[in-house]
Amino acid sequence: MVKRLVQVLGVLVLLLLIVLYVLGTGMVFSGPVAGTPEADPIKPEVIAERAEAIRQAGIDIGVAKPKQILFGDLHVHSTFSFDAFQLSLPMAQGEGAHPIADACDYARHCSGLDFWSINDHGIALTPDRWSQTLDTMRQCNEIAGDPSNPDTVAYLGWEWTQVGWVPEDHYGHKNVILRDLDDDKIPARPITAGFPPGTPPLDETTPSPFLVGAMALYEWDGGGPELARYLAELNENVQCEADIPVRDLPADCQEGAPTPKILFDKLNDWGHETMVIPHGTTWGFYTPLGSSWDKQLAPGMHDPNRQRIIEVFSGHGNSEEYRPFEEVTVGADGSRTCPAPNHNFLPSCWRAGEIIQQRCLEAGESDGECEERATVARQNYVDAYRNSGGNTVPGATLDDWQDSGQCRDCFQPSFNYRPKSSVQYILALGRQDRSDESNRFRFGFIAASDNHSARPGTGYKEVSRREFTEARFGKMIDTPLGYTPKTEPRPYSVEASKEFSTAIFSVFETERGSSFFLNGGLAAVHSEGRSREEIWDAMQRREVYGTSGPRILLWFDLLNGPDGIPQPMGSVVELDEQPIFQVRAVGSFKQKPGCPIDAFNAMSEDRLDYLCQGECYNPSDSRRPITRVEVVRILPQLDEHDEISALVQDPWKVIPCPADGNGCRVAFTDPEYDGLARDAVYYVRAIEFPSTAVAADPLGCTYDASGRCIEVSPCSDRPLDDDCLSETEERAWSSPIFVERPRS
Repeated sequence: MVKRLVQVLGVLVLLLLIVLYVLGTGMVFSGPVAGTPEADPIKPEVIAERAEAIRQAGIDIGVAKPKQILFGDLHVHSTFSFDAFQLSLPMAQGEGAHPIADACDYARHCSGLDFWSINDHGIALTPDRWSQTLDTMRQCNEIAGDPSNPDTVAYLGWEWTQVGWVPEDHYGHKNVILRDLDDDKIPARPITAGFPPGTPPLDETTPSPFLVGAMALYEWDGGGPELARYLAELNENVQCEADIPVRDLPADCQEGAPTPKILFDKLNDWGHETMVIPHGTTWGFYTPLGSSWDKQLAPGMHDPNRQRIIEVFSGHGNSEEYRPFEEVTVGADGSRTCPAPNHNFLPSCWRAGEIIQQRCLEAGESDGECEERATVARQNYVDAYRNSGGNTVPGATLDDWQDSGQCRDCFQPSFNYRPKSSVQYILALGRQDRSDESNRFRFGFIAASDNHSARPGTGYKEVSRREFTEARFGKMIDTPLGYTPKTEPRPYSVEASKEFSTAIFSVFETERGSSFFLNGGLAAVHSEGRSREEIWDAMQRREVYGTSGPRILLWFDLLNGPDGIPQPMGSVVELDEQPIFQVRAVGSFKQKPGCPIDAFNAMSEDRLDYLCQGECYNPSDSRRPITRVEVVRILPQLDEHDEISALVQDPWKVIPCPADGNGCRVAFTDPEYDGLARDAVYYVRAIEFPSTAVAADPLGCTYDASGRCIEVSPCSDRPLDDDCLSETEERAWSSPIFVERPRS
């Protein structure tokens, strides 16, 4: 009888293992698809009405022959991207798959965009997903009508997602955008950054099929089966061999470029019209302490022909402003230590020491012992591998960290701000010993959403934090890819583990960082027309600007350009006299609730409710006032020893505007230019009247009399259906005008 029972149990265990293995391979489940767009095109009269409103506003503010101002979003993910897919799962409180087709319909009738791009992470794009991406993007453009005057332009692209675990090998994220959609004008495959240095191969880190199968069973209603299939598809990727010309590689391998130089080399080998747009440069979620863009001026690391514009703002926060604070101190010998609070900044490593010291004293230890433990805690934080310093303080809560690591006086800053990767710092870099354009970064400015639910241009209304932002990242700690066992508070620090964990989101401060997700910004172009080629040409000219979401109208011109010809934003000019500038700005339309009739005619009501959350771009006839124009002047380095703090002058000028809502027209000059004897960079910010926005005050600090944040009420502590609204000043950033001394 016992033998019989053992045999039955053995058979049952074997059957269970077979079932778990089959489930874990994902072979019985279906993976994500790109989908087919469903919505009708935007009505021509709607497009004409929007264009006329912009043209008339330009004429009213004094623009004689305004080009078309078109709005778009060049940073959008579907659930082909791994993090977006994870966010879509029920276990992360997601609302289900959002394929590329959703982005096409959303751009047309929810956000009402003139152009957008798809930018799924290249590392997650298998050959099948890349093929599907092409098909859906072509379908989206076919709906657009006349190619010379389409209702919207959809650009193909991907994200080159590079992360280094230490500053020396970190280059950050860049979107690659393609101008064309013909087979002979696009690469056979995306070019990816691969995994960070030191990361084990994928086949060594993916859980065994038995574990994945068990997870699929346990999370059956939480997306476990879909995740099993997704992981299986990733494992089917085969890495391309190195040092083989791009056109000689097989179509079904994944092509790698671990540095910007290799990426640019491969794009040059393909020879297609591509643009590379850096983004999230200050985003400390994945950027190591002390990271700097200096190394990207090394020969070959910058291609001024392809890398012409940069993203200053997105749904991940603002990356514009430089501040002289230090989050880590690096000695001449490369040693790293924790700095004391400096320049109105509380380093997270310093706060780690304060937390441990307080716990130690409460445990009854001596002052000397507790000070020693605080010193160890600060060094453990600094030494933490993979940006995991938050894990060196056991049991630390969001309240414990206060506002450490954050830029206190930046506009809607990104989380754990990295100032030496800010756009202002990047523009101030210079190496005058080189004769070509790679001696500096001459970037035009755009903004974007960086949306992960196939929703381009989510900043048109400050609604739907759950659906329109990535706030659900905070729920990653409750999923298999982010779960970390809870630890009890201890009166001492621990070293961060250097072991690779497949629960990758457990490494970072995922929960605290999720408070900083915003609805995101927009790119604007001054274009000769609506075609993809004309929009592309405007981006190549850098005749672009970014907004924090609203459709602010902005013109910034050098009036006394060479031969007396005015030059628009983005221009590079040689000038031997003081420059004279003119700024014209018009506030965005206030929004009416709901969606316009054109959207209801183009999609079903259910789809409008699902994609747009019942709220579309729906302008009234009333505009918000522009309160002021801020001018920033940057003097690029003559050599690497020039101190950046003295070169970034923000604001250099502040010019008030009439509060009547009829726009703002101001002029200014630089009487100091002659005496500078060096190049100068100028750009402007047009600031709107205060309004409320999602997560504009992400931590909700309560301050003591000395200005110290002593208590937080972070957005991540609120239910996701709470939009966490706070007052802010929406804005637009012009592209710079680069005024340079004649090179005689």
